[in-house]
Amino acid sequence: MAKGITEKEPDPRVVYADIIDLPHWQSPSRPHMSLYARSAQFAPFAALSGYDEMIVEEGHETDTRVELEDWELEQLNQKLTLIADVLEDGNKPRLTFTVFVPDERKHGGSYIEVTDTVKRIDAAARKVVLMSEKDAVGYKKDAVGYKASGMNKTIDFDKIVAIHGDLVDYMDNPDPT
Repeated sequence: MAKGITEKEPDPRVVYADIIDLPHWQSPSRPHMSLYARSAQFAPFAALSGYDEMIVEEGHETDTRVELEDWELEQLNQKLTLIADVLEDGNKPRLTFTVFVPDERKHGGSYIEVTDTVKRIDAAARKVVLMSEKDAVGYKKDAVGYKASGMNKTIDFDKIVAIHGDLVDYMDNPDPT
């Protein structure tokens, strides 16, 4: 016969011979727990609440804002002047604005494109006022540079990086000289 773990211990098969072949006990009033539910008891809990969200935010990449050259700023100014002239004639052009929206939590931000019909250009407030209430792709509710203002949305001149549309595309000049 085999001995226990050490020489002094008796053989466990002899000690537990009366219970070793009994069937596993099952509660008559409770259903059998699945292995999945049983293992869930030992799953880790979130000891650091908010840690997962912090890791996700840290992994969130932001773009750095590119400063426009003087000729690019002049071109944007010319486009805005043309848009203002067309608006005075009673036309409402539909244009796409590329806008830099700063990130609320980190340094940098993201570029979004806003396609909408221009209602007016407010030169005093340095804003473009858009007509519709639709949200743009990537629109953030209180994002600086693209805000809801009553029934209209506005874009700050300083946040505009590019303007595209049938009205102004002919002005794009890839050669700055």
